[in-house]
Amino acid sequence: MRHRFLLLAPLILLAGPVAADEGMWLPSQTEAIGDKMRAAGLELDPKTLGDLNRAPLNAIVSLGGCSAAFLSDQGLIATNHHCVYGSIQYNSSPEHNYLRDGFLARTLGDELPAAPGSRVYVIEDLRDVTADVLRGATKLAGEARNGRIETNRKALIAACEKKPNRRCDVRAYFGGKQYFLQQQLEIQDVRLVYAPAGGVGNFGGEIDNWQWPRHTGDFGFYRAYVAPDGSSAPYSKDNVPFKPKAWLPIAKQGLKEGDFIMVAGFPGTTERHRTGVETRFYFEKFYPLQQRLLAEYSDAITAATASSPELAIRYASILKGTDNYKKKILGQLAGADAIRLIERKESDEQAFRAWVAADATRRERWSAGLTALDTQAADANAAALETLRRGLLDRGQLYAAAMRAYRWSLERAKPDAQRKSGFQDRDRRALQEALTQIERRFDPAVDRALFEKAVAEYRQLPAASRNAGFDAALDKIGMDALYRDTKLGTTANRIALLDMTADALKASTDPFVQLAIAAYPDLEAREAATNARAGNLQAARSTYMDARMGYAASQGRTLYPDANSSLRFSYGTVKAKKRDGMAWTAFTTGEGIVEKQTGKEPFNAPQKTIDLIKAKDYGAYTAPELGTLPVNYLGTVDITNGNSGSSTLNARGEFVGLVFDGTIEGIISDWWFDPSITRSIHVDSRYIFWTMAKVDGAQRLLDEMKVK
Repeated sequence: MRHRFLLLAPLILLAGPVAADEGMWLPSQTEAIGDKMRAAGLELDPKTLGDLNRAPLNAIVSLGGCSAAFLSDQGLIATNHHCVYGSIQYNSSPEHNYLRDGFLARTLGDELPAAPGSRVYVIEDLRDVTADVLRGATKLAGEARNGRIETNRKALIAACEKKPNRRCDVRAYFGGKQYFLQQQLEIQDVRLVYAPAGGVGNFGGEIDNWQWPRHTGDFGFYRAYVAPDGSSAPYSKDNVPFKPKAWLPIAKQGLKEGDFIMVAGFPGTTERHRTGVETRFYFEKFYPLQQRLLAEYSDAITAATASSPELAIRYASILKGTDNYKKKILGQLAGADAIRLIERKESDEQAFRAWVAADATRRERWSAGLTALDTQAADANAAALETLRRGLLDRGQLYAAAMRAYRWSLERAKPDAQRKSGFQDRDRRALQEALTQIERRFDPAVDRALFEKAVAEYRQLPAASRNAGFDAALDKIGMDALYRDTKLGTTANRIALLDMTADALKASTDPFVQLAIAAYPDLEAREAATNARAGNLQAARSTYMDARMGYAASQGRTLYPDANSSLRFSYGTVKAKKRDGMAWTAFTTGEGIVEKQTGKEPFNAPQKTIDLIKAKDYGAYTAPELGTLPVNYLGTVDITNGNSGSSTLNARGEFVGLVFDGTIEGIISDWWFDPSITRSIHVDSRYIFWTMAKVDGAQRLLDEMKVK
């Protein structure tokens, strides 16, 4: 099938003044920016690079939150250690602590099922469906507009998923000015193959997170499995390794400073097209509150699990995710101050709006939409602060499970096409897996401690902003009875909820079910208000982005869309960083691991790693330019959340590592890309393969990837 990207290309060709390394580009744009990429060092034909039917793009996969790529014809997948961390945690116990010791399957039969809900998504198509999504919606407003768009969206997804084993989605670009349907092959049987010891995969921990110099072996391996007939199927001992259409070749030569690099993956969210007013709101109000709540959550988890290694394992992945995001927000707040982000955004906004106001035609076309966006954004901002606090209640895992099950029972009574997204038949398995995951990430005493703190924070809202049904029911039931009398602590009882009708649930005596049912009417009413805002915001923001495109065109440039978890690629170079009083080299080396090593977390590399480095036993993995073992390197590629696990490719499209982080001062690139401060951090393929060969004895996998 010929992939249809051409409808988007005329709107978002290469931006003129955009920095060479800026941009999370769509595959359709490879030819448009081909000359720039070739000047930077690309050796592939740009037309080939953008073809989803050919390598490297058809070797790139999504893990549903992280990116990854096939590295063999047997479905072997490379990604980040922190992307397989949930599966490491899920399979760990005090007796088999894979978080600490690492895991290596010696044979195919030893590979472990990944955590419930794990998926591999292989992209097959990406096509413009704007006309279909907006059909019948353009003259509507509020909830009606949002409902029409959602109905159209679900119809497109349903038609796409008539083809077996497909998972499809429709995402908005440019604030809803355009919509693309993304079709992916869904592989349900995912297995953990290899992850190094925590002292490699998480070396430096939160101390080094978002920092440079870095010495982290942030890599791990999954394998995709399918039924013997090649169809996607849940885990079964009879399943066989998936045979992808393509996989990335391993580079025979490593990188050096100045070399061209690119990454392909599924970046999650950027906010570069937010208005100046929205930017001020996020950095003055929303992010400070969110960061405090995350910090307090992290402290609460640490305190509640400190007395037990088993509890620490159970909550390890939740804690890691919390700590990572709280530090990112801190970095964004500091970065905004450092580059005077609000001043920059508001200055840019003023110039843009002055341009619109200076011409009668432009005023007639866009002014009403800009005014509407200001009004709608202000309303959305106020609601966001309340939603942030109310959302804390979902930290109570049993409460959240009961609420999802009750909502499922209500939606299940409707025709499938009329149900809310996330509660259709296509979502049943994901719901069941989410309820199953709890069994190894939950403890009643810890959950109660976290839930009590969440309730206390939620109750700081004024009464009118709280959920009256929830408050009354919780006061009546009491926290003691809530946890003493519930049966939802067992997986079987949670799963059983999905087969109960709403009436049966209303008759349940389980206190968490009673609490969820009492809270639901308020949530339903607020959801209607949210949907009305979404419809009005879509109309206003799509007009705003249309005006922004016109403004950019008047300056000789056009725009690329914000990240939205669809397939993108970025390119740049391996590059050091210097500024007054500071110099960062482009590479870190094995010797740096020895210098940092304390033997205690988080600087606790395996003793074998230390001994080999001290002996300078690097073999074929020595970098000639460095005379030693490279560990991590700095790049200038444009990334954000969701890019984690993206394979780093050289100028020939060969595998040379994995991108896994950015630097703390460059995190602000989610809002404003500044090439002078933005750097990506990659783990060098030579360190990956050295660890596999010399430390962990993973020769079976090296042979499979044809690493020489």
